[in-house]
Amino acid sequence: MTNPVTTQQNGAIPPQPGPRGDAVIPGAGDAASGAAVIPGAGPSGKPASRPTVKLREAGPEDPPRYAPEWLELREPADAAARAHDLLDPLRIRLANLPGKSGGVVIHDLGCGTGSMGRWLAPCLDGAQHWILHDRDPYLLHFAAVASPRSAADGSRVTVETRRGDIARLTPDALHGASLVTASALLDVLTREEIHTLAAACAGAGCPALLTLSVAGRVELTPSHPLDAAIGQAFNDHQRRDGLLGPDAVTAAAEAFSENGATVRLHPSPWRLGPGQAALTEQWLRGWVGAAVEQRPDLRAAADAYLADRLAACAAGELRVTVHHTDLLALVRPAGGAS
Repeated sequence: MTNPVTTQQNGAIPPQPGPRGDAVIPGAGDAASGAAVIPGAGPSGKPASRPTVKLREAGPEDPPRYAPEWLELREPADAAARAHDLLDPLRIRLANLPGKSGGVVIHDLGCGTGSMGRWLAPCLDGAQHWILHDRDPYLLHFAAVASPRSAADGSRVTVETRRGDIARLTPDALHGASLVTASALLDVLTREEIHTLAAACAGAGCPALLTLSVAGRVELTPSHPLDAAIGQAFNDHQRRDGLLGPDAVTAAAEAFSENGATVRLHPSPWRLGPGQAALTEQWLRGWVGAAVEQRPDLRAAADAYLADRLAACAAGELRVTVHHTDLLALVRPAGGAS
């Protein structure tokens, strides 16, 4: 399903349509305080699924919906973390792609509310047409309405939306693409899905910029004796049901390399301090909640741990570094040009 949209404005994510009181939040809350977790910040639904909120009017076969509130809360931290050092080689490749005099076509996979486009489009020169992919038409609405309207040099940016499953991506779906992007996506894919993505990009001769894949390392200051156990349980939770979690970026690098791409990796950590207290709080609830879901024997100790960490966060005494990795795969252009 394709929905062409020409952006008319640039701004924050618009207010959520519909009555918020109708939202069903599976698993929201935490054992230590009873406080609600923003849907999308903590574990809910089936094991290894991304946290979601499903509206009551949605049918049973509709895809689960990731809460715009959580995506909006994390967007500034995502933007600050992404690896700017990968932009220059990307710009060079885009400038040298054959047949792109009329501008570039960028496919954003699992776009959510469109934060990747709001970050990247103003970093690139020239006309851009963004094709936003997501299973959820609800989030595609947010992404289209809040898309940027101009590139770094003032050139026009337009968007269209496509609803579909990126796990079935093919080279034909990327025909004419100049770039594939995604944010916080690789770690919720299987090895087979990552190989499908790499093969599709290679078949289309299309480079890929895949940002903010979890690296499996978290540092909290001050430290706590339970940090390592919670971190390991969280990582194990991310690997459930065949998902790659913290192993995803290594698997993706291998898959793209096997398809002839030059791969560059760069760290992109979240660095959370007192200025990001709301995000830190929600991240903590989700991090600890997933760990307890994986290891129920941790619950009693984890309740006290979470209460202690939340108190330190509220007092401005907690700092957290959540490590991620950005990947740039410079795939050979179609036709074998260098």
